[in-house]
Amino acid sequence: MGVSMFNIEQNEMRDILTQLDQAIDNHVEWFNSITRTLVCRLPHDHRDVVDDAHRQCRLGQWYYGAAPEALRRHPGFIAFEAEHRNMHQLAASLLLTAASGSAVSSLDFDSFANALARLRLQLYTLKRELEDMLYNRDALTGANSRIGMLTKLREQHELVKRQVQACCIVMMDIDHFKVINDTYGHLAGDRALTVSVRYVMAHLRPYDKLFRYGGEEFLACMPSTNATTGHEVVERVREGLAVTPIDYDGKAVLQITMSFGIALLDPDVSVEQSIDRADKAMYAAKAAGRNCTRIWDPSM
Repeated sequence: MGVSMFNIEQNEMRDILTQLDQAIDNHVEWFNSITRTLVCRLPHDHRDVVDDAHRQCRLGQWYYGAAPEALRRHPGFIAFEAEHRNMHQLAASLLLTAASGSAVSSLDFDSFANALARLRLQLYTLKRELEDMLYNRDALTGANSRIGMLTKLREQHELVKRQVQACCIVMMDIDHFKVINDTYGHLAGDRALTVSVRYVMAHLRPYDKLFRYGGEEFLACMPSTNATTGHEVVERVREGLAVTPIDYDGKAVLQITMSFGIALLDPDVSVEQSIDRADKAMYAAKAAGRNCTRIWDPSM
């Protein structure tokens, strides 16, 4: 599956952010140079008017060359390319118009300015998302920390109230986790926790969010999902994890299972009550023998 963003260590994420900051600074420097050339009617840099100008600028050199492989899979990084290319094409047109002695029209300049604004929005959005991954993620597993969990769920709750969409909450817990710690030690427990949670994140949908709720308990928010669809997704994850061996430094092969509880985000009760329902459903799965999924019902 390649390198995933949640597999990146904190030091590597800091390095990626440093590189992105430098890329943004290079972009600002390029823009200031273009503005100065146009306003002061200076000769333009020939690299700004060639067909691959978007590759020639320092931001482009970083994007196509030195940008970390892990970042290349981020949707925000991928989306950036088309806007960057378009902005350079518009800049080249302005420079060639000015070089010919003709006046640059306000319409053409506004098109360039709008493309520039869209590009900057993408750059700073990408930076904000990476900062969120660095500062609001559980350092061990890569799942989201509890910071922001209730905010996310309350946003979804409002959409549910307005009948815009359904939303599932899933509570999950590693089965027999204490036995792993007692038998193989806490480092093995950390290994089991990390690999299993990253497996779950890799096999949930891109718009699902996983939060570390506490200990070996995790909560998934699944927008635009009814109980039936949620159960299908969770079962696929559960079954896949159960047959995925986890190697512990060649000392042992761990076979991890998880128990899952599902509850709809109910418009008529608080977010906290819906979480409690999912938690009760998870404990019902534990009581049913573990390594299974239960959907909350009022009898629980």
